Amino acid sequence: MGAHAFAPLVRPPSSCSYLFHILSLLAITGIGTPVSGLTEDEALLKFKTSLTNMDAISNWNPSNAPCSDKKWMGVICEHGKIWGLKLENMGLGGTIDIDAISQLPELRTLSFKNNKFEGPIPDFRRLPKLRSVYLSNNKFSGEIPDDAFTGMDALRRIILANNAFTGRIPSSLTSLPILVELKLDGNQFQGTIPDFHQKNLPSINMANNQLEGPIPARLMHLNPKLFSGKTCTSYLLQTHYHCDIYYHLPMDQCLLRYLEMLNLYFSLQINAGNKGLCGAPLKPCKGNTGGAVLKDLTNSSSKSTVIVLVVLLALVILAATILIVYKKKRKTKLKKLDSFSSQDGNHFGDTHMTPNEERPRTVKKQSEPGKLDFVRDDRKKFDLSELLTASAEVLESGNFESSYKVEVFAGELLVVKRFRQMSRVGRDEFHEHIWKMGKLRHPNVLSLVACYYRKEEKLLIFDFVDNGSLASHLHGNTKDEIFDWPMRLKIIKGIARGLAYLYSELPSLIVPHGYLKSSNVLLDYSYEPLLMDYALKPLINTEHAKQLMVAYKSPEYAHLGRLTKKTDVWSLGILILEVLTGKFPTNFLAVGNVKGENLVAWVNDIVNEEEKGEDVFDKGMGGTHYSKVEMNKLLKVGFGCCHENIDVRWSIREAVEKIEEIKETDELI
Repeated sequence: MGAHAFAPLVRPPSSCSYLFHILSLLAITGIGTPVSGLTEDEALLKFKTSLTNMDAISNWNPSNAPCSDKKWMGVICEHGKIWGLKLENMGLGGTIDIDAISQLPELRTLSFKNNKFEGPIPDFRRLPKLRSVYLSNNKFSGEIPDDAFTGMDALRRIILANNAFTGRIPSSLTSLPILVELKLDGNQFQGTIPDFHQKNLPSINMANNQLEGPIPARLMHLNPKLFSGKTCTSYLLQTHYHCDIYYHLPMDQCLLRYLEMLNLYFSLQINAGNKGLCGAPLKPCKGNTGGAVLKDLTNSSSKSTVIVLVVLLALVILAATILIVYKKKRKTKLKKLDSFSSQDGNHFGDTHMTPNEERPRTVKKQSEPGKLDFVRDDRKKFDLSELLTASAEVLESGNFESSYKVEVFAGELLVVKRFRQMSRVGRDEFHEHIWKMGKLRHPNVLSLVACYYRKEEKLLIFDFVDNGSLASHLHGNTKDEIFDWPMRLKIIKGIARGLAYLYSELPSLIVPHGYLKSSNVLLDYSYEPLLMDYALKPLINTEHAKQLMVAYKSPEYAHLGRLTKKTDVWSLGILILEVLTGKFPTNFLAVGNVKGENLVAWVNDIVNEEEKGEDVFDKGMGGTHYSKVEMNKLLKVGFGCCHENIDVRWSIREAVEKIEEIKETDELI
């Protein structure tokens, strides 16, 4: 990339605009203070003057502090300091004033998604502590300097999708040590994909650009859609379920037919973006050795073209045939709809679902078979066909559940959780229980959005929370992350409030959560905890629940073979000790016939260390002499919640009351 392509990241102002900035600064500070001396509220007000459509943040007012009770819109605060700016879907434009926001010393996240910003990318290098940048769905353009992200070692997420960036992908992205998510799709990047040095880059998307050349080996295991862009995959998916529904072929034959076409399709890789890319998981690069069939297909461009046309023609003929059969059999299909959902349906990843006919407003106790049921009226509705064709990636895959991140609408991310071992109840009981879950609304409980019932497996759909789980922050690679005592106390208080809410709203459940552990607590932008995978016990097959759920590892189940109203309190105690010590509970990952003995021993080890006067607290938590007094109070709460004797163990009410009394410090303020 030549030097002529480097637009200045901060344009020198004209004399007119220079005078305007001076006057603006005087109006804010009253004394011509230099930029480096701005307070946080002054810095934000200066930043506001560089924007268009400022009315969208009209409550940014110097009469109130940004982190006061009347918090400024889109400002994320932590411990009275500005942690992030989340200014999304506001129609904002103008300039992102890096001069101003560089005066926010604790700034960690910036999100300007779905606005009208344009021009070159801002010079984010002046914000070296930044962890996440979200600029998707704007009008940014031009080449990104190769060193645009040099030195930004704290960056974890960079989202630049759906803009108009050109030129090569900057090589400075490849050496960011803890980068976990990179979205460059929907731009006009050219050249080759650089070789990323990160050992694990689980979330990456480069689709719909103008890239070419071989895909680096480290990325060859990813989904082809993350490189190619929009394809006719949806037609193949429809071929699969239409084959099963309308031709009434046995599922194994139908699946084999579908896979044959899918393999042929991906070997040819008919794609709308990055047509010059090659290598796994796309078509082989010229000169690569491979199987005889693939080698023959790539020997001649004319031969490939003929094969592509044949495949497309076959798809058209198949689609026309399906349409005819569909019209003839629609009446029969409607009559048999009650039994239809247990016979099979649409395809989501490797999940089979029945096609949707309409979009219900909410879940009904008598929910219709084959429908995607929404339990919230405040969300934009979609049907199964839209879910099928949405951009998706696998987050987790296991024997019990699989999770997929899905973007049905631009900028709106959801998580689809597929449960396989959930046939304990029938359709009506399932929907009755889901209806209760759907009514739950609490700042510390992740709300259910929609669900889908099929006899063999179920889908639960939630909002996507992109700051990871509590477990990942406690035990993962969190270099330079502030995860101190005040933040951990805030998280524990939020967890306790969410759990108490589940107790109050689901009184008929002996264990209203049942699956409480650090990996089932998500953290949002401001590190507010959200409980997930709650209230599943009535739905999960008993044997699988015993193997998987934390409640069945409690001492009362190990010794008495039963669960009690205090079992979830025991899990809360385990979680408190994990947060305070930074130690991972020894058998949370164990399955099979493992009881709770290891966890009880784990708690007793911490008790013994504490009684010996050893410092059991996680060194990364920090804390002064005064805060350690409060930390010890929370430690005692953890012990009270983890007591083996159910009669001695605290109730949820007592636990929450004690937790709420704990402060960040016992020092008089």
